[in-house]
Amino acid sequence: MVKCKCILKWAFIGLILAFIYFPILFLTVNSFNESDHIQNWTGFGFDHYAYFFSFENEPIRVVLQTLLLAVIVAFLSTVFGTFGAIGIFYSKKRTSSMLTAVNRIPVINADVVTAISFALLVSFLNIDKSTYIPLVLGQTLLCAPFVVLSIIPKLRQMDNNLYEAALDLGATPKKALFSVIIPQILPGIVSGFLLSITLSLDDYVIAAYTKPDSFTTISTHIYGLDKNNILGAKIKAAYWAFTAIIFFIIVLVVIVSNVVTYKKARSKKR
Repeated sequence: MVKCKCILKWAFIGLILAFIYFPILFLTVNSFNESDHIQNWTGFGFDHYAYFFSFENEPIRVVLQTLLLAVIVAFLSTVFGTFGAIGIFYSKKRTSSMLTAVNRIPVINADVVTAISFALLVSFLNIDKSTYIPLVLGQTLLCAPFVVLSIIPKLRQMDNNLYEAALDLGATPKKALFSVIIPQILPGIVSGFLLSITLSLDDYVIAAYTKPDSFTTISTHIYGLDKNNILGAKIKAAYWAFTAIIFFIIVLVVIVSNVVTYKKARSKKR
């Protein structure tokens, strides 16, 4: 009976993992397919990788400018989210509860609601989309609340006595903030930064409503491809290579971080 339960448990976990990762693995395998059509396997090759890394073609340029946008948005979101989280944490209870509820609105709302609301605001204020301001601010509005949610738990875990001790020893509030609080919540800040990059890369709706006509992100580029066109199929197949590269990088980072954590745990036991 115990063995049966154990088998069922691992079978259920296996099904969940297969459901999550099979599409990624399927695209990764097809990134080495010489055919531009996912349903036809014509042979093993690196044609899609060669096409993707050629600066004469669109995919690599689109990816680089999307990554640049993601880094800018993540930086702004992390700055606003960090100081927003600190402000919420040290506010009075009623003010903190109200600000926390307001911060959750963009998180709970569907992206399309946030995008349309922000697009209407941009139109009302008559902000020119060619300035990139609506695009950057729109994605920052999407990402900053998640940074706040990443940092608040770290603020609750930190030792407040250290901050008070720094003030007692003559440090200014600004000095105590950057010398005591920020180092203690740094893991939450890094998590929020990485999450912001992921959200920016994944965003389609806000980018579609706010980006300049001359600018293209990965999501808007893929969505706008003509699947029946030969060039569209070639570009789409090149993004399979990009998917495989991202997947391998993530797997490598996870393995390295787990190995480092394991070695640190073993060294502490000794």
